[in-house]
Amino acid sequence: MPSLITSRAVIGKFYRALEQDIGDTWVPGVSMLFNSDQESETYAWLGQSPAFREWVGARQAKGITEQSITIANKKFEATLEIPTDWIRRDKSGQIDVRINELASRANAHWASLLSTLIINAESALCYDGQYFYDTDHVEDDSGTQSNSITSDITTTTAPTSAEFQTAILYAVQKLLSYKDNQGEPMNENAREFLVVVPVPFLAAAATALGATVIGQTSNNIQALGSLGGFTFRLVVNARLTWTTKFALFRADGPTAAFIRQEEEPIKVSALAEGSDIEFTHDVHRYGVKAMRNVGYGYWQRSVLTTFV
Repeated sequence: MPSLITSRAVIGKFYRALEQDIGDTWVPGVSMLFNSDQESETYAWLGQSPAFREWVGARQAKGITEQSITIANKKFEATLEIPTDWIRRDKSGQIDVRINELASRANAHWASLLSTLIINAESALCYDGQYFYDTDHVEDDSGTQSNSITSDITTTTAPTSAEFQTAILYAVQKLLSYKDNQGEPMNENAREFLVVVPVPFLAAAATALGATVIGQTSNNIQALGSLGGFTFRLVVNARLTWTTKFALFRADGPTAAFIRQEEEPIKVSALAEGSDIEFTHDVHRYGVKAMRNVGYGYWQRSVLTTFV
């Protein structure tokens, strides 16, 4: 007869699975994590320091532009209910499977929140009062800048590898051109990029980034993966509902496109042996909880490309 699985053992299994499953590895590349100790946090965006100039005449002092965004923490939960008879009869490790799945869901939560942020970014405001992906960002001496661009291809829902390569290069070119509020380049040292695509674009993007050469009608061109100085990583995000778009992110900057804010990390609790719910319903419940949220950071760290 199998030994009874205790709630202590289940909780231990959950935390071990949580540590072993690192979740979606692209999350740190597009976001920065801040700890929170209150209901909401306000992030002040201070304008950049002035660039060096030749000292001619008196000093020319420049003030700092202040803008901000507030992110309120939200409470999230997931609760797994297991009949005690299942626990008593479990010979095939199905309880372990369910616990591992719960840990995987917990680890994927940041990816879920950030994916929703990406999808909504064309109609959600960021710190400068514009939509995150927009065509008319302006800050003091930056000039008008766009991080929502288009790429002309033959079939908008089925780009070729060569067309995808051209679109990626143009997105990188755009990102490298962004200036801060002092008119200085913001991404001149950018070398690492994430190319985030929906599932239907996997083949074209993977070939564009990973092949030695990409064939065109009249010649061959070097694939992006072989370009000196730049590193590209493909992220296939099954949560994206796009059919004609992809996003490029700078992954090596001191700041990132999005903010992850955490007030209380993931923890698990149980109503199990000796509880009222066990007596009344003959089940055990394991609840996972976290208090966190996400928000828009620097729009200058990402470019949205729409195929037209």
